[in-house]
Amino acid sequence: MAIITIDDHRLEIDDNERLNGIEAAARVGIEIPRYCWHPGLPVAGSCRMCLVEYGTRDAKTGQINMLPKLVPACQMPAVDGTVFVTNTPKVAQARAMVEEALLLRHPIDCPICDKAGECYLQDHHFDYGQPERRADVRPKTSRRRDLGTHITLFVDRCVMCSRCVRFTREVSGTSELMVTGRGASSEIDVVEGFPLENRLSGNVVDLCPVGALGDKEFLYKQRVWFLRSHEGICTGCSTGCSIWIDENQQRVWRLRPRENRAVNRWWMCDEGRYGWAYLHDPNRLTVARRRENGSATPVDNHGLAVELNQRLRHLGGPIAAVLSPFLTVEEAYLLATYVRGIDPEATLVLGPVPTASQDETFRGGFTIRAEKCPNRRGVEQVIAGLAGRVTTFAQLLGLLDARAFRAVWFSGGYRKPWIDEATAARFAKVQTLVVQDLFPSPLSNLAAFELPGAASAERAGSYVNATDRLQTCDWAVRPPRGVLGEGTLLWQLSGLEGLYQPSAVIDDVARRIPYFAPAADSVASGVDLRPGRLAESIPIDKNSVIQ
Repeated sequence: MAIITIDDHRLEIDDNERLNGIEAAARVGIEIPRYCWHPGLPVAGSCRMCLVEYGTRDAKTGQINMLPKLVPACQMPAVDGTVFVTNTPKVAQARAMVEEALLLRHPIDCPICDKAGECYLQDHHFDYGQPERRADVRPKTSRRRDLGTHITLFVDRCVMCSRCVRFTREVSGTSELMVTGRGASSEIDVVEGFPLENRLSGNVVDLCPVGALGDKEFLYKQRVWFLRSHEGICTGCSTGCSIWIDENQQRVWRLRPRENRAVNRWWMCDEGRYGWAYLHDPNRLTVARRRENGSATPVDNHGLAVELNQRLRHLGGPIAAVLSPFLTVEEAYLLATYVRGIDPEATLVLGPVPTASQDETFRGGFTIRAEKCPNRRGVEQVIAGLAGRVTTFAQLLGLLDARAFRAVWFSGGYRKPWIDEATAARFAKVQTLVVQDLFPSPLSNLAAFELPGAASAERAGSYVNATDRLQTCDWAVRPPRGVLGEGTLLWQLSGLEGLYQPSAVIDDVARRIPYFAPAADSVASGVDLRPGRLAESIPIDKNSVIQ
């Protein structure tokens, strides 16, 4: 074990751990301010905000030898015997001088800056800056230029931390950004003829410690102190990035990556970042309708579960349920167990899996998956665990002529059109067709029951990504008025009392399906399901929540 001393704290780490002074201090609850350092980028050591006193302790005598000058904590390795001192007057003075130097050249335009409220320069000035300004306030200027489709640069706000430049070189691997000029004339710019158009470009806005890089989609839309941040999971592809969903008064305004080193590290792609507009699309289904003799009439949500239950149980089998890869594990399980409670031989089908081109892995290791859904693995394992095998949507189409299904339940959640007129027409002979989706489709136009569904930010539950990692999240915003989400509706159909409880359902899934067994003790964002193996369908035990 290596022993490191940070101020009055003693930290023990494994000999094979590689930490610098900033990371070691964070382990004992001490924050060392910085601008240029980021755990996902190469060390630059240029801002000098993280200067500390540094020395070594002699293992035999216990004597501490400190270096005469301050050193950047980001560059100093935390190895056995090292000593970091972060709270001396010498360190405080160095930090104050760095802040003062930055503010001499920084426009004080906080009232119109999007970064106000989450700006390192603001925070560090109040925590570490000089007690008063010793120079005149610089006249406000606003030199601004576009770097690409999504990003704009406010040149005079830049503190030259170089995070954005290092990101394009070491993470996206596209190298569009560079530093031009020298000394006080240095500026960030794009390489001529190569605008910032890579598929991870939005991450430079998150990386920027000040308001120099602005997101055109969010610029001047909201003040960050009005926003509420919720932990979420991106459902744009099977990577399943951990994200923050920022909303104000039940309206989403932006998505940001949330650190999860096992899944997406610190990043997310532009497709996921800017792909949330469908949440507030006016064309979304918001009213449950019953369709008889070609006319559709609204159905009150209070009696919807009762009416559906009576209709489906009266019909009996054979029944098929198409489980969308956009459902959570809990919703897929509730739907599958419900239809099998009506017809023990009900056909459980994996819904269409949207794909695009092929996986794209970047230099920093981040991967954008070709599979454009969040939970194909989870839904597949639910079906296999309950039915013994997975029936694909193409196989269901082949069964339509051979088997006269009395009812088919379709779960959707698709953001884009997913079924054409010809394919939908093949279900016209099904006696009772139930379609729950986000948007009208040729299939929902034929449905006996057309039901609105919940979008990703409106769902609570668990997803299994492409690497068999189960993550869970709560809803961030409520569904539009009139929408009874899949989980809530299926909970009612299953005859369960009270409010929908995803945690109770995932516990039941873990007991019944061996693949999900690791989720029995924890559904934190990082349960690795890879060691699990599928077994034969196991009967529900007497303690099951689904009776």
